[in-house]
Amino acid sequence: MVSLAQRMEQLRTERNLSRPALAAALGFPRMAVEKFETGRQTPTQDQQKKIADYFGVSLPYLRGENDDPTRMDDWMDGALLDVTPAAPAPAPRREARAAEAEPGEGAVFDAFINSKKFREVLRAAVLETLQSPEGQELLGKAIRRELNKM
Repeated sequence: MVSLAQRMEQLRTERNLSRPALAAALGFPRMAVEKFETGRQTPTQDQQKKIADYFGVSLPYLRGENDDPTRMDDWMDGALLDVTPAAPAPAPRREARAAEAEPGEGAVFDAFINSKKFREVLRAAVLETLQSPEGQELLGKAIRRELNKM
């Protein structure tokens, strides 16, 4: 099993960072990373979270508890990038379920929609669509339709 110290060193060296450079990037004292990597000191929970966020890995991965670097807030984001829908999905019918929904229902869906990666992918898709001739035509139609309503 890999230790936190070994995992930190591995992540740091993969990115060609020196110990002082990593400490500076994280806002830690200059010798902190050396102490963490040699096992002379263990980072606090807050420091561990900061390190994991910096490297984009999960806390269990950083601690050497597992070999999956995927963070919990990103666990669905990878699947999103691999899926190419064959046909447009039907519009969601959330209004019909809203009255009968139990507290906590939809938490996974809400987490998915609110994830940073989903927003990035959606933004990129919208920009790409708007830059295409078809997207320009659709945008023009929508603007004309709204102007006609005025």
